[in-house]
Amino acid sequence: MTDPAEAGKIAAANRAVDENVKAGQVVGIGSGSTILFAVRRIAERNRKENLDLICIPTSFQSRQLIQDYDLTLGSLETSPEIDVAIDGADEVDDDMNLIKGGGGCLMQEKIIASCSRSFFVIADTRKNSRVLGTTWKKGIPIEVLPMAYRPVQLKINQLLGGNAVLRMASRKAGPVITDNGNFLIDWEFEGVQDWVAVDRILQNVPGVIETGLFLNMATASYFGSPNGDVIVRTKKFKA
Repeated sequence: MTDPAEAGKIAAANRAVDENVKAGQVVGIGSGSTILFAVRRIAERNRKENLDLICIPTSFQSRQLIQDYDLTLGSLETSPEIDVAIDGADEVDDDMNLIKGGGGCLMQEKIIASCSRSFFVIADTRKNSRVLGTTWKKGIPIEVLPMAYRPVQLKINQLLGGNAVLRMASRKAGPVITDNGNFLIDWEFEGVQDWVAVDRILQNVPGVIETGLFLNMATASYFGSPNGDVIVRTKKFKA
């Protein structure tokens, strides 16, 4: 029997791929547990329709998925302009702001999203929130230069309050190391935040390489429910 959350992920992935992936495109492939189902759907369609896609990975994981499913692996060097990117998220708020980086791939994910004409988020309905921090309680992931992690922690605590925690590995001694050879800090916060201001502050701290705040980037978000229904949300534009 399929896990309810997994069923939602599959439903969201299938609909996003079917509605947005077209023949001849350059496609950015995200990272995380949900992206597996998107790659499966892309591969299924590619076998039937010969889509002739070029797939650009956002991590070691997505590179392996592209290869495992016999899709064409590309890079930003040869394909710097991407037609569509599909990725998961840890949480999405009413303004389509995202928290990403729970899997530690935030920097490459943000680069690929920024190079894409359209960026689609896929997730199960648990990730659909009115305010960031409602369901995701692990903080804002921040990629940092290893030699600067301690002063970065102190500076974030001074500027923003909360608690900046070095992310430790679960199956190795010491901290998590990203695909780029850096450390991760998770900034634990409370209450409603001005995310544009928070991101600006974080980006200006020397030693911070990138944040897991994806602001004004997503074209649409697909949230799948266990029964197969999918909610599609687009950004609300204020008059």
